[in-house]
Amino acid sequence: MKIVFLDAKTIGDDIDLSGFDAIGDVTRYAFSTSEEVPERVKDADVIIVNKIQINESTIGTAENLKLVCVTATGTNNLDKDYLNKRGIAWRNVAGYSTESVAQHTFAMFFYLLEHLRYYDEYVKSDRYTNDTIFTHFEKVFYELKGKTWGIIGLGNIGRRVASIASAFGADVIYASPSGSAPQNGYHQVDLDTLYRTSDIISVHAPLNEYTDGLLNLDAFCKMKKSCIFLNLGRGPIVVEKDLATALKTDLIQAAGLDVLAVEPMSPDCPLRELKDYPNLLITPHVAWASIEARTRLMQIILGQVKEFFHVE
Repeated sequence: MKIVFLDAKTIGDDIDLSGFDAIGDVTRYAFSTSEEVPERVKDADVIIVNKIQINESTIGTAENLKLVCVTATGTNNLDKDYLNKRGIAWRNVAGYSTESVAQHTFAMFFYLLEHLRYYDEYVKSDRYTNDTIFTHFEKVFYELKGKTWGIIGLGNIGRRVASIASAFGADVIYASPSGSAPQNGYHQVDLDTLYRTSDIISVHAPLNEYTDGLLNLDAFCKMKKSCIFLNLGRGPIVVEKDLATALKTDLIQAAGLDVLAVEPMSPDCPLRELKDYPNLLITPHVAWASIEARTRLMQIILGQVKEFFHVE
């Protein structure tokens, strides 16, 4: 079979993909534009993609195509009606990055909570050298124990974050934007209650009609001024200009984002104005991308291809 990776760079150069070479004729492209795709997939039996749009204009020439594998959970880039019409199967992967995203959630949280940027710079700028006393109280912080951690989106990642926060002694609550039924063992509240009572709010929800633009100025105004807000779901869940306003006017204490409305970051992103704000931390959509998570992802994809074509 002919297997074509259209944007292999999104997986990383450090992941072993030799298993695919063992089952087919593999072509790997680091990146592909929509204009390049038709020529590159015309002989493909399998396409492996991350973000590239898969629709009639991009794969209409792929007469042999039987399977599209998405190296992610989200499948917004697939025209499923067209795939169904053509009888082309598709697969995505869920659950591969739970540990990685949960870990990154707490890395961001503690960085902001304990003002680690400030204290690191304080020492490295030699202000600590021969200082008056052995410690330094310029930036105060609190313990997580006894605080309320509010989660928006209680899927696999949300539940893992809940378990870790609980291990630190936090009281965990959650809200479902779609109004889904309560989950046993977890304390569900409405969104307004979550906004008003949470000391930390983390988003782990998908982007859909219930979450698009959910975190707007009205939501930030309801939060505690001491609240630390984290978005590890999808960028458009947050209205970025409203978050910028919330940080500039001290509506909340701090924010950490691993996702943005436009990725890579748009020159027009309102958060670019806050480059000197130590209470804003942005990472470039890397929470999912531990070595283990990316390896697990591609092992699952390989298994899906083998299963589909009945390869031992």
